[in-house]
Amino acid sequence: MREIVLISDPRVVSIPVEESGEPLVDIRGRLRTDDRLADPEGAYAHLREGLLARLEAAQGQLPGGYRLLVVEGYRPIVTQQQIFDDYSASLRAEFPGMSPEELRSAASRYVSPVEVAPHTAGAAVDLTLCTEDGVELDMGTPVNATPEQSDGACYTAAAGLSTEARHHRKLLASALEPAGLVNYPTEWWHWSYGDRYWAMVTGASAARYGPREP
Repeated sequence: MREIVLISDPRVVSIPVEESGEPLVDIRGRLRTDDRLADPEGAYAHLREGLLARLEAAQGQLPGGYRLLVVEGYRPIVTQQQIFDDYSASLRAEFPGMSPEELRSAASRYVSPVEVAPHTAGAAVDLTLCTEDGVELDMGTPVNATPEQSDGACYTAAAGLSTEARHHRKLLASALEPAGLVNYPTEWWHWSYGDRYWAMVTGASAARYGPREP
């Protein structure tokens, strides 16, 4: 299996950001969105302009009857920190023997440390596939299933998935990868463009998007 580079890896953290200045834009009305993680300010439905354009291009490449369904885009820094802290605490309780370094690495399989988090830059999107009527398709796990909850099935290339779930994951990738997005391999639903992880995967010298306040 190809090495999985976690987002907390120094190779990712050390990549510089050359901020493009692109605005965060509201994607509602341009892509189908889901409100399960909606916040009162609507931050979840915002992405960098360049990422949105690429998602719209990807939508156009899907076969008839399939739609992208965006669950979460931009995430305020304070929210990201809270999610990271909460998940780290749950891991610490379950695995009390972990060192701080091991805990940080384990937590970053599921949620990024705030200093490198692509959601806080509006550069990442959590999404799935649905029908024209909005019915979610079988992807093997729910969006945001942790490695512990899913027994590792949240990993994009996980073994043991149904034929249908594997097909849907490949279909999602076949639309998003040509549009310039990269997947975080521990989360089949997490795709990004312009962040440090994208730069590491694509060989770009710098990220285009850094953390933003709403």
